[in-house]
Amino acid sequence: MKPQRLLDQMFRKYFLLFFGAVLLLLTTAFSLECTKYNVKSCQDCIESGPGCAWCKKRDFTKRGEPDSVRCDTKQQLLEKGCDGNIIFPESFAHPFPSDQPNRNKQIYPEEVQLRLRPEQPAVFNVTFRRGEDYPIDLYYLMDLSFSMEDDLQIVKKLGGDLLKALQSITKRARIGFGAFVDKTVLPFVNTHPEKLQNPCPSKEIKCQPPFAFRHVLSLTDDIQSFQEEVGKQNISGNLDAPEGGLDAMMQAAVCGNKIGWKNVTRLLVYTTDDGFHFAGDGKLGAILTPFDGECHLEENMYKKSNEYDYPSVGQLIQKLKENNIQPIFAVTSKVYDTYEKLSKMIPKSAVGKLQENSNNIIQLIQHAYDDLSSKIILEHSSVPSSIKISYDSFCPNKIHTKDQPRGECDNVKINNEITFQVKITATSCIENQTLTLQPLGFTDFTTVRIRSRCNCECDEEIPSKSDCNGQGSIDCGICRCKAGYIGKNCDCKTGGKTSKELEKSCRKDNASVICSGLGDCVCGQCICHTMADTKKHIYGSFCECDNMNCELHNGQVCGGEARGVCDCGKCKCKGGFDGTACQCISSTDGCVNKNGNVCSLRGECQCNTCKCNGQYQPPFCEECPSCPSLCTRNVSCVECLAFGSGPFQKNCSDACSNITVQSKVLSEGKQCKEKDSQNCWISYTIFQTDGVEHYTITVNPEKECPQPPNIAAIVGGTIAGVALIGLLLLMAWRLVAELIDRREYHRFEKEKSKAKWNEADNPLFKSATTTVVNPRFNGQ
Repeated sequence: MKPQRLLDQMFRKYFLLFFGAVLLLLTTAFSLECTKYNVKSCQDCIESGPGCAWCKKRDFTKRGEPDSVRCDTKQQLLEKGCDGNIIFPESFAHPFPSDQPNRNKQIYPEEVQLRLRPEQPAVFNVTFRRGEDYPIDLYYLMDLSFSMEDDLQIVKKLGGDLLKALQSITKRARIGFGAFVDKTVLPFVNTHPEKLQNPCPSKEIKCQPPFAFRHVLSLTDDIQSFQEEVGKQNISGNLDAPEGGLDAMMQAAVCGNKIGWKNVTRLLVYTTDDGFHFAGDGKLGAILTPFDGECHLEENMYKKSNEYDYPSVGQLIQKLKENNIQPIFAVTSKVYDTYEKLSKMIPKSAVGKLQENSNNIIQLIQHAYDDLSSKIILEHSSVPSSIKISYDSFCPNKIHTKDQPRGECDNVKINNEITFQVKITATSCIENQTLTLQPLGFTDFTTVRIRSRCNCECDEEIPSKSDCNGQGSIDCGICRCKAGYIGKNCDCKTGGKTSKELEKSCRKDNASVICSGLGDCVCGQCICHTMADTKKHIYGSFCECDNMNCELHNGQVCGGEARGVCDCGKCKCKGGFDGTACQCISSTDGCVNKNGNVCSLRGECQCNTCKCNGQYQPPFCEECPSCPSLCTRNVSCVECLAFGSGPFQKNCSDACSNITVQSKVLSEGKQCKEKDSQNCWISYTIFQTDGVEHYTITVNPEKECPQPPNIAAIVGGTIAGVALIGLLLLMAWRLVAELIDRREYHRFEKEKSKAKWNEADNPLFKSATTTVVNPRFNGQ
């Protein structure tokens, strides 16, 4: 009865936690916001956000209100009087615990069904209770390179002690044995025929030929068989220090049928005193084909090791995880750091320091198993990117972690019960999915079946003939009209027009929204919405006007009702007030010019200040600084009217109809002097009349024209000037030439005076006679 009582207590605790999670979810749902956009149906509302609910109450909307008001948060709809008619699909989790509890089962519940609304999480609890006497399979994988000779002898002596040590942990334990060396190609082993038979350094030592991996003994609980098979093993050898351990581990992991793994806790003990080769090292031996991740044991030997490269660390980690195998690295101190780094990459693994002769192997395995089994890591199988999963872990000693990518607890003792709160959220509507939650290293798991909850799920009442004017049916509180009818109650007959054609007459232009977004298009006419604020009214052919959106004065629209009213964006002021917001007392005293006209008849007087038309400027709208001057822009008309010439000569009366010429000299006006089309100066006085562009001018009848040029004088002077310049240039040239000649002659005279031609013979002269002197002649 005791196990049953423990299970009952566990289930009660589980369901309390579950209902607490559901209550938390419901509370969260009420606080969610609803951001709706272009909602026309219940389905549109539900897809707008996780906080949106739909009111299906038939008479919920008032005349002129759009169906979008049915979409809001659940709390808001309740406050608006939609009690009992709210559609609000929620995510939920429904666990299915086992009807017949198994004392070897360590995880509850066995199955959970989820219905997920997008962006709304479902929360449930998974409870793990570490059981005792849980079955174990241990596969002992040993490095048989020559440096491990002492270690092999120790394992032979220990024999069945390994299995007995496991059976002290659990009565249902099995053990297997495998060995490895390295690939049998250069430069990993010596390929000389003699060395392939006996790779040991001395012929006196009996060694077996090198091999990549040999499966020696399948998992068994027979101590005698283990002792016999291990006793038959001999040491082998290779050349380089790293071994082919990853090849061996991979085959032990993927060849489950031949190794004999059962669906229990699986331990792989890996012993070595050196490092390991990994993917890419095979290129040293001309092995280029990547490892394919498949089992290649033939006659218990990995015979394709020379065809496939070493596996990568990532491949090994993936296969160990897929087959739920926990490696224990029992290695010597010189490579301990290397395997410690490898162990950190494998989620459920341990590493221990092996003595030089492996004397402590049993204690090392026991300690490593305790560490592995006391660390519980809950992970899920692969899911699509649209599903997000997080974990809250409630561990022993009141340790609590939140929103982690996996559940994790340390120091979990036998019979300890821990809880993982799992939160699963779908970011969009998904197809049916099934995933598993499994503690790494254990065979128990929880199956999670997920379905979307993306529909409104309206349960409609029995239809009545009077529903929707007999021309439609009710769908989630709103009418779905038959062809040829539209409207909230299907009371508008389209008359052959499509709904788009009717809607077109409710748009101010093609780019605008229907009825400015502030009304409904009923039978081609805008019915403006009635606002909750009774002071605000929406009106106009397209609901484009209201009585509130005008300028404020003293915090009130149009200065308050006493000053004016707002009409379609503009203030209409009452008597005695003026201004865009009726902020001013009506007066024109500051706007009257010297002629007695308000703003020179070119603007309006607002707030006792002129608001001028066009480019005219205050204070009286008389000046236009940016306009061409009065003189410049009227000179052509003055020339045309007063002298009958210029560019407007042919249509003078039409082009200059706003100008009057009078002979009486104006007492006021602007004095002008401008050049006409004949380059003559015209003097006139111009006066601008208030209001329209009309001018009065008086013109001086005398033009100031320039005298014509003296052509003969200009031509004669030009010719004389050219001749004079030519003569001066000729004289200058002759003077320069004379100076140069004189300087050369002076130089010649100077050289001549220095010459002495009469004082010496010409060295170039040769006489025509030859004189011969007799050397014997003495002159007598």
